[in-house]
Amino acid sequence: MTQTERRLYLIKRLGQQDRRFDEYTPQHMTSAEQKRLLRAMMNVWMPTPIDEEYKRIEGEYLRQEIADRGITRIEELSPMQGELYLWQGDITTLACDAIVNAANSQMLGCFVPLHNCIDNCIHSAAGLSLRYRCCEIMREQGHEEETGQAKITPGYNLPSKYVIHTVGPIVSGRLTEEHCELLKSCYLSCLKLAEENGCKSIAFCCISTGVFGFPQKEAAQIAVDTVKAYKVENNSDIKVIFNVFKDDDFQLYYALLKDE
Repeated sequence: MTQTERRLYLIKRLGQQDRRFDEYTPQHMTSAEQKRLLRAMMNVWMPTPIDEEYKRIEGEYLRQEIADRGITRIEELSPMQGELYLWQGDITTLACDAIVNAANSQMLGCFVPLHNCIDNCIHSAAGLSLRYRCCEIMREQGHEEETGQAKITPGYNLPSKYVIHTVGPIVSGRLTEEHCELLKSCYLSCLKLAEENGCKSIAFCCISTGVFGFPQKEAAQIAVDTVKAYKVENNSDIKVIFNVFKDDDFQLYYALLKDE
């Protein structure tokens, strides 16, 4: 199958489960329009068991899409100091042992169609199996995920082996010490979980600095300080990539890492 044939197959299968998309005629759409439609359908998909044929074709499609965007491997990066790296790019194209997802307390991904948050991007690139696995974990847990904690899942169709999901603090007013301690807990929980699962490398996104409202400068300082302290206190040689998307975040992390 070509990528177009795979994409149309996936759209058809998802459309059979969700009649809200009946008005769309993907055969008459451009490739870009089809891609947006498929992603929107994946974003609103409610977790149900997935058959092997769908998973196979979805996997072939998503892995090719990621390959076409270009995969960056940790071996291609140069550390800024010790085992600490700074990389600006799309975390869904990063090949390392684990990437960190800034999740919400439901831990099922972002259900807003085409939303550009990292939660939506990671779930869209990994495929439906990621949401289904998260649903299983939350069903077993029986309650929403607590802020500062973390859960690990396979990466499925991502280049990374694992995704570690953590719920950061929401800052809607003045930044407090509790907010800072909860953000620190996110980094510590992810590092501990990564090493428990044999990870030699982990990539952190800028947890809580998007719609959760944590100030970027303070968040970057907490991230770097917490990772450094963890590595010293635990004699850890895990490689840590600080992944940023925005130019101003890159400058903040660069200033924290460049001179030491």
